[in-house]
Amino acid sequence: MLSNYADDTTLFAASEEEMSVLLARLEQVSLELGLHINRAKTKVMIVDRSKSLAMSGTLNLDTVNEFVYLGSTITNNGSCEQDIRRRIGMAKSAMSQLNRVWADRNISRKTKRKLVTTLIFSILLDLDPQKADRCRIDAFEMWCWRKMLGIHWTERRTNESILAELQSPMRLTTICQRRFFDFFGHIARKRGDNLEKLLITGKVDGKRPRGRSPIRWSDQIRATLETTVCDAIHIAEDRTAWRNIVNQKVIRRGHDPQH
Repeated sequence: MLSNYADDTTLFAASEEEMSVLLARLEQVSLELGLHINRAKTKVMIVDRSKSLAMSGTLNLDTVNEFVYLGSTITNNGSCEQDIRRRIGMAKSAMSQLNRVWADRNISRKTKRKLVTTLIFSILLDLDPQKADRCRIDAFEMWCWRKMLGIHWTERRTNESILAELQSPMRLTTICQRRFFDFFGHIARKRGDNLEKLLITGKVDGKRPRGRSPIRWSDQIRATLETTVCDAIHIAEDRTAWRNIVNQKVIRRGHDPQH
């Protein structure tokens, strides 16, 4: 299987032999078009829960457990934790680079808030944080507001008082969740069969391994909207109805400092 995006290409194969054939074919077609594959930047990731697969080295490529693809960290176990940590680190670095701006008394608080939202929070907006990750993102959000306002930790200000001073802005985790449901609605309104809708509604053959399964999109929808995926798809076909239910279940809660 081949997946293309701009100048990035992803190959999917069930074995090393199949991957070798696909890579050779890709290199051949690329050369015919005057393109060259940079093997130094080409990585191999093995996704195998049983951990029984291993590379023999015939591909002469680096094998990794994670890599950054289109701005997101992809891991061989499907975890988002590394991506969240990486993005928070990037956002903190960007926030610190603007220390002179936050300390400038000639810049209004309204302008500073817009800068935080546009330049800092935008680094994390593609995330769909689960419950365990929301505390980390909430802590980062409050760190940003305290830094912007010049509040030192010795002042012992509560998060509630800071959010009230900022006129209770919508929480960052809620903005991320709203974007998740906006994207779900976009997929649901697509006509005909499409890969995105199949991935949401489809079932995987076989038995799942022991232990708790990872949280899926369907789990998010059931937990937040209190409805099934099929019903959510039906509701999302009506933009107004979908917007109303998202406002009711997600956005209004996002103004609560204790959410």
